Amino acid sequence: MVNATKGLFISCDIPMAQFIINMNASLPTSQKFIIHVLDGTHLFVQPHVAEMIRTAIGEFRDQNSYEKPS
Repeated sequence: MVNATKGLFISCDIPMAQFIINMNASLPTSQKFIIHVLDGTHLFVQPHVAEMIRTAIGEFRDQNSYEKPS
């Protein structure tokens, strides 16, 4: 019998994958969203967390962006 799970496939570079894995690890067990880590650059996650991941990545990039002083 085949078991299918609906999810979201994420393809990214290794540092971003580690960021997402770390974000998942910081959540309580009931809220973990990674279904399977396929390899260092590919993740399979629950589909409802797409916007949460986008928001977290956006905030991370904003915190780590250089702004020239005026």
